[in-house]
This record gives sequence, structure tokens and C-alpha cells, in this order.
Amino acid sequence: MLDNKQMSKHITKYIFALLAVLVLFNSCKKEYEKIEEIDDAKIQAFIKQNGISAVKDETGFYYQILDQGAGEPMLNKDSVFYTMTIKSLTGSVYYTTAANTYERGYLGYVAPDSYRIALNAINRGGKVRVIVPSYLAYGKNGNDIVPSNEVIVGELTVASEKTQWEIEDRLIREFLTAKNLTGFIKHPSRVYQNISVVGNGTIINSSSTLTLKYKGRLLDGTQFDESGTNDLVNAIYDLRPGLRKSLVGISKGTKLRIFVPSDLGYGSVADGPIPANSILDFDIEVVDVVN
Repeated sequence: MLDNKQMSKHITKYIFALLAVLVLFNSCKKEYEKIEEIDDAKIQAFIKQNGISAVKDETGFYYQILDQGAGEPMLNKDSVFYTMTIKSLTGSVYYTTAANTYERGYLGYVAPDSYRIALNAINRGGKVRVIVPSYLAYGKNGNDIVPSNEVIVGELTVASEKTQWEIEDRLIREFLTAKNLTGFIKHPSRVYQNISVVGNGTIINSSSTLTLKYKGRLLDGTQFDESGTNDLVNAIYDLRPGLRKSLVGISKGTKLRIFVPSDLGYGSVADGPIPANSILDFDIEVVDVVN
């Protein structure tokens, strides 16, 4: 059993340990509060300098609705497709969604939380600017693209469409208009097709073996494949669905250009040089058909 002297020593140790914990806690709390104050001062200066009319959320970030959007409001359970640009307060661009693509996911899983909350304030087709203090963004560790303790400015634009295929149908039509490409017909499969040379040979059916010359590109012009000096010889049922569906019924000797939505191409999985959810642009010549 401990005597009074030993008991007193133990109590003293416990008191010093408790005091050390309290000092450390208060130090961390002060540092945290200091970061909050510093970030908020930076944001308020940015808002004033740029004449931004922003609302401060109770969690500490600011947002400005740039376009309410004419579509439906979005719930956390809904799929959402959006583009975004992430910048510093000085305008350095850390990230922007690639051309002709969209970020996608359920609204409830959009991160950081500041983006999710801000998106809840607009409708489909809308746009919002979000100014996020570092402690609500990527903190003192930052990430691969955003430095530590960095206040970020995000601009998020939500597509009016609810599905990937609807977005891609619009992107194809916009591409055709922008490039002044005419004569394209939307095939029942949703592939856009322009036959420049009508063949008069054997007609392709669902069991044909084809010899093709082809060149495949992404919408940004990146070429991902071509037949080269050796023509492709393949059973039609081994081709991607978009090619297969658009080729059945045409003849040997036909030349055509087609735009294939991603779900009829390589889908949501990246394949070599082809990113996930990529629209494919093909030039094809049907060299031979064997039924």
C-alpha cells in the first residue's frame, strides 16, 4: 500500500501530465483558430477585390450562384454530371475537367463537402463558384495538385442531362456543328453516321467476316488506332457494339465516318490510350465482306 508521500508524488505526476495535455490541446486549438482567421481574411479580401457577391455557409466556405439552372433540383441520391475548374486565389489553375468529358457520381459523394453543399443550392444546368478555406479543402498536407494550406476557388457547371448517353449525344451534335460537318444521320443505335461512298458489293449481315481499313480518334483529335498497311480482318460480332450495329446492312466498298457513344465503345473503363467514357470517331472503308 502507498504511503502519503508516495501518493503525493503520483498525484503530482498526474497533474503535470494533465497540464501538458491541456497546453498541447490549447496550442492546437489556437493554431486551428489562427488558420480559420487567416483563410477567412484572405477570402474576404478576394471577394472585395473582385466584387463578388457570395454567401458564407455556416461551415466556413463561401459560394456564389452564377446560374441557377433551368433543370430540376438535385438530391444527394441523384447522379450528377459536372465540369469543374480549381484555381488559387491568385488565378493559378490546379485542375480543369478535360474537354468533352464530365465528372460524374452521386451528389452525396461529391467531395469536398463544400462542393456538395454548394451544388445542392442550384439546379441541373446551373453553375456555382465555391471559395473553400484550406482547412475545409486539402488542409496542411495538400494533395497531388493543390499545395498545403491553400484556399481554393472552384467553379462547377452541372449538365442539364441526367444520363451519360444524353450528354454524349449533345457533345456529338455540338462537335459536328463546331467542325461544320454535315450529312450525318443518327443511326437507331445512337451512332452518328455519314456514308461518303456507297458500296455495291456483298451486304454485311450479323455473321459476316469483314476486311476493314480504319482510323480511330477521340473528339480532341487524338488518334488511338488505325489499320495501317495491314487491313483488319475480323468477324463482325467481335467488333465493338457501335461499329457492329452501324455496319450491318451496308455493302462492300462503302466508306463512312461514324461517331460512337462511349457505352457502345469502351464504356466507363479506360482501355490503353482510350480514357473512360470516351466518344469514338472512326473513318472506315469496307474492303471485303465474306458471308
